[in-house]
Amino acid sequence: MPLTPRRPRSRHLRALLLAAAAASVVAAALPAPVPLGIGDPLFPHLGNPGYDVLSYDIGLSYPGNNKTPLEAVTTIDAVATDALERINLDFARGVVHGVEVNGRAARFESADEDLVITPRDPVHAGERVRITVRHTSDPDAATDGGWVRTTDGLVMANQADAAHRVFPCNDHPSDKAYFTFRVSAPSDMTVVANGVPAAREREGGRTVTTYRSGHPMATELAQVSIGRSAVPRREGPHGLPIRDVVPAVDKDLLEPWLKKTPGHIEWMERQVGRYPFETYGVLIAGAETGFELETQTLSLFERSLFTRPEFPAWYVDSVMVHELAHHWFGDSVTPRSWSDLWLNEGHATWYEARYAEEFGKRSLEQRMRGAYALSDGWRAAGGPPAAPRATAPGQKIGIFRPVVYDGSALVLYALRQEIGTKAFERLERRWVRDHRDSTASTADFSALASRIAGRDLSGFFRAWLYGEKTPPMPGHPQWHSQAPKHA
Repeated sequence: MPLTPRRPRSRHLRALLLAAAAASVVAAALPAPVPLGIGDPLFPHLGNPGYDVLSYDIGLSYPGNNKTPLEAVTTIDAVATDALERINLDFARGVVHGVEVNGRAARFESADEDLVITPRDPVHAGERVRITVRHTSDPDAATDGGWVRTTDGLVMANQADAAHRVFPCNDHPSDKAYFTFRVSAPSDMTVVANGVPAAREREGGRTVTTYRSGHPMATELAQVSIGRSAVPRREGPHGLPIRDVVPAVDKDLLEPWLKKTPGHIEWMERQVGRYPFETYGVLIAGAETGFELETQTLSLFERSLFTRPEFPAWYVDSVMVHELAHHWFGDSVTPRSWSDLWLNEGHATWYEARYAEEFGKRSLEQRMRGAYALSDGWRAAGGPPAAPRATAPGQKIGIFRPVVYDGSALVLYALRQEIGTKAFERLERRWVRDHRDSTASTADFSALASRIAGRDLSGFFRAWLYGEKTPPMPGHPQWHSQAPKHA
């Protein structure tokens, strides 16, 4: 005998059933979830439209080894810039246990490298929204960036597009936000992250360490170091607190390099003005990454840079200055799109080369003449400095080509030749002052240079930044390209 459906026992229950039915109708009406993006020329599916992230609060529980996934909770506070029935986050390589939007459970699905969230109620433009995601963060899955295993723990290397392999986020440099990290780890491990320590609490045999950033930060610059580390401290210019993070067994070995940092900062401040953040430090990892990285307030270096005897002192110093210079150019003033990468790497390379000339007797002019000879070949291989070609699938860090390093420093050399040293120095200081803690584009740089020079430089920048061939060098008509001639 079929059962007769029971009537709801109360108005409250009836309302709940009606709300559930309405939600099902809305969900059924929505199209299948798809990955979105903000249309970056190099990473079209990176970032997400419709909201602006204000802050991230990322809780991580480190199990005690660097192979097991970490349990994590990421809380994102954002403001909607459009009406949203769904919210896309960049997230891949982790397992999502649950999602809440404004404290209420929300449906979620994966679409390629996006986590697509359907809140119970649509989000209105201008509305503040809090998204909480319970998930894992898997060091073993991030073979193409994100977590990096060290000899004694983990560090992050998220550039260019790997932060979303560590935590859910709006993974594009145009959406900077404040960060809080809360990391639980065995008490014999040391945890350091971007910014300054805010709390440290013991819980049995584990310690929860909290760090907060004092300035907004791009996701690709996030850093958490977990390891058996020493944290030597010293004072920089104007009382700036400097804390370094090094393998504890190497503290004495690395001290001759670490103690140079205050002098590096003083030198950079003479070039472009006051250091822009609340602290600085060098993070030396027991890992072979093949690169160094300007993670905000805590630059990441390979141990081997400081221990290989074939590297002369002037070279190591200049590499340290390169990553430090990024804290003005790239970290404080962040590129609005990845095609603006030349502003980061060209400037960092410029000050690296300037430092090597002053302290290592390595001629800047000779380096730039050598770059000029190779510039046409670099442009042919990867595109001009401000219009780089996208890389092949699986080779995303391939955007870091010679043309965005020495090829872009060459543009700055040409600009100094064109407008004069004094105007160039005013431009550099104004650039980092006017755009501090924000994002800026190539067009912004061109416009500021034109104002300071007192004349329109758009033609100069169009030729030097977008031309297939390198223009003649002002003041050096005898410089020639050595690029191979094609039939």
